[in-house]
Amino acid sequence: MKRTILIFLFSFSIFGSYQCSTLKNLGLIPSELEMAMGLKDALSQGLFKGFNAFADPNGNPLVRFAFPGDAEKIEKTLRDIGFDKVINQVTGKFTNAMSSAVAVSKPLFFDAIKNMSIKDAAKILVTDNTHAATDYFKQEMKPGLMTAFRPIVDSTIKTEGADREWSSITNVYNKIPFINKPLENNLTDFISARVIDLMFVMVANEEEQIRTKYELRKTDMMKKVFSYAEQELKRRTSSPK
Repeated sequence: MKRTILIFLFSFSIFGSYQCSTLKNLGLIPSELEMAMGLKDALSQGLFKGFNAFADPNGNPLVRFAFPGDAEKIEKTLRDIGFDKVINQVTGKFTNAMSSAVAVSKPLFFDAIKNMSIKDAAKILVTDNTHAATDYFKQEMKPGLMTAFRPIVDSTIKTEGADREWSSITNVYNKIPFINKPLENNLTDFISARVIDLMFVMVANEEEQIRTKYELRKTDMMKKVFSYAEQELKRRTSSPK
């Protein structure tokens, strides 16, 4: 009896290996390179969505400048003491600075995607985490993006003249009695981090859509690798433990 079971398991193992090899030969299972290419296509598609949003900030409240901290409370306090005009000016200029910085920094994001390793990409294709590629992208690339992004943001802020107007706001706000947390004088790091985080949010949203909706896979490579990932994930979750 034991011998029969062992023969069956051995035969099943050989058949499984043969079946997998056959599927690979038929091109139904993507190679690691194809997995990486498909993931990079998906990340790029998400980035383009982000670039489009920042190119038209008036059409998307998500990409407009918001005060650091308790934004609504801070803005209301300043408007209550007659700073409406200055707030409108500085908010518009910071929003323009964010948009300009994103436009200039496009190559940085695409270079970051190109640097994703093939093996790492293959590991994160088949998963129930619909943001797996974006999470990897963010973890690996954000420090370098921040370093490259700061001078771009700083330059665009100064070009807009928003740094001077922001200074006038902070000088007034920080003198108001009973303010728990004063406003920072320099917003370069805050805006840099916010822009990058917003880009990752948009990429994550697009990755989720691509993983769950076939019609949003715009390239043949995305169709191949994400269709494979869907089927492989179903196979793994349905297999007996």
